[in-house]
Amino acid sequence: IYVDASYYYTFYEDFIGFNVGLTLPYTPQAERPDFTSLQVFRVAANARETVTTQGFSVGLNYYFYKTFALTTNYSWNNLVSGDDDPIIPAFNTPEHKVNVGLSARDLKTDLGFIRLKNWGFSMNAKWVDGFIFEGSPQFTGLVPSYYMVDAAVMTNFKKINTTLKIGASNLTDNRVFTVYGGPYVGRMAYFSVIYEWLNR
Repeated sequence: IYVDASYYYTFYEDFIGFNVGLTLPYTPQAERPDFTSLQVFRVAANARETVTTQGFSVGLNYYFYKTFALTTNYSWNNLVSGDDDPIIPAFNTPEHKVNVGLSARDLKTDLGFIRLKNWGFSMNAKWVDGFIFEGSPQFTGLVPSYYMVDAAVMTNFKKINTTLKIGASNLTDNRVFTVYGGPYVGRMAYFSVIYEWLNR
């Protein structure tokens, strides 16, 4: 069993964020402003005060049956100060992230009609907490919590230093977006051939 953990506390001077303003024509004689002429703008600006963030991560790797590995990690990120600054801090970081994975290598399987050796697999599930993404005015909003599952199967031909791998990221085709206003991310399948030239 391997366990690792880390903690950080950072200080930012002149943190880049945004000032938000409105252009709204108004005359004292009017009963109310002319909202049809309303314009919203955002200008990049530096924070007046020091912006501080903190976070930590904890990871665990458990190796069993010689070739299997169970991995998991958790990370926490937080904007400590600066959210009350006149600028929008645009931290754009989820507070919580979790990964859980299972993998194996150098497996041997006898299916009767075929014998497989030197094969392996990997599976990983990821969950990301929802967060407010702050970009331009039209690209500011909530990125909802989401999960993804990645999986792959590979086999190694040691005599010719070649590995064949087939897999998919976002295996369940869970349509998510990681940037507000950005495109949805779906499943991506792939096949690869890796040749290790200097492997002896």
